[in-house]
Amino acid sequence: MPEIEVAPGETAEVRGGIIAYLELDGAVRAAEIFKRAFGAREVARAPLDDKGRTMHLHLYINGGSLMLCDAFPEHGHPAEKPAAVTLTLKVDDPEAWWERATKVEGFEIEVPLQVMFWGDKYGQIRDPFGFRWAITG
Repeated sequence: MPEIEVAPGETAEVRGGIIAYLELDGAVRAAEIFKRAFGAREVARAPLDDKGRTMHLHLYINGGSLMLCDAFPEHGHPAEKPAAVTLTLKVDDPEAWWERATKVEGFEIEVPLQVMFWGDKYGQIRDPFGFRWAITG
């Protein structure tokens, strides 16, 4: 089993109660996109295989952990279209988070950021991999 590489100065502590683990085609590319869109910070990664895939990549976003991995069809984990799930970011400044994320190429607005009937600002975007994200505050 390859050893997980931890970023210098990091402990890669798993944060949060429920942790999303996204399997997608292009985990390293997704991490770079999530850094630009959500201010993600990479804290650990398993080495890449000869096809440029990783079995584990750990990010911090908004104080919590998000795990990513590539699809490995030869091991029973083919790339699949994301299910009907929304990853929700509850933030102090939804306008700033929205502005940053919607400027990243490949994101599509599904529900514009607006004050909802329950009183919070809320909007939804879809990332280039097909995952839906809500930004609220």
